[in-house]
Amino acid sequence: MTNDMPDALQPGRSAFSRVPLALATVVIGGMIGFAGIYGLGGLKRHALADAPCAAALELSRKIAPLAKGEVAAVTPATKPLQMPDLAFVDADGKPKKLSDWRGRIVLLNLWATWCVPCRKEMPALDNLEGKLGGDRFAVVAVNIDTRDAEKPKAFLKDNNLTRLGYFSDAKAKVFQDLKTIGLALGMPTSVLIDANGCEIGNIAGPAEWDSDDAVKLIAAATGS
Repeated sequence: MTNDMPDALQPGRSAFSRVPLALATVVIGGMIGFAGIYGLGGLKRHALADAPCAAALELSRKIAPLAKGEVAAVTPATKPLQMPDLAFVDADGKPKKLSDWRGRIVLLNLWATWCVPCRKEMPALDNLEGKLGGDRFAVVAVNIDTRDAEKPKAFLKDNNLTRLGYFSDAKAKVFQDLKTIGLALGMPTSVLIDANGCEIGNIAGPAEWDSDDAVKLIAAATGS
């Protein structure tokens, strides 16, 4: 005699015994669907985000052995960040952006006249620009004095620092933008950036940027 009773009602076999399996099937199916909609797209977006900075990682590894001596405090990037397109102005008050230097290795430096280590570091940065500045490399020193706009200009003039271009951000937003991504912990702060706008390395504090150690490190980054 056949038993046409549905499994759910047969003695000794509870419908609830199959609930975990059903739930697991739903969950797995949902995960697969989620991966299809978001996961693969997320992987694609991640790949696109990292692609511009692949070369920066190679440069970071290249300069790592040279981060010694006078530039021992430089931290090569292990996960290079795509830099925000920082905005500031030049000596004439005209808008500038970090992307204006795309195609060149950039040593971005934030400084202020109230920062004693910054003032001591500026001559070395000026000398570095004189030694290596050109089509392949530039020092972009951005002043963040927020009160007297003439004071930093006077400082550069009084110290005959003529090779550095004058750039400023009276609202110090560039500092906050870098702080947001973990690249500004104090003053001065400097970030070495590749031709695609990706971080190669960074340093919190001053360095002897015109020393042989620094010149070798920058030269390695520029491939010169």
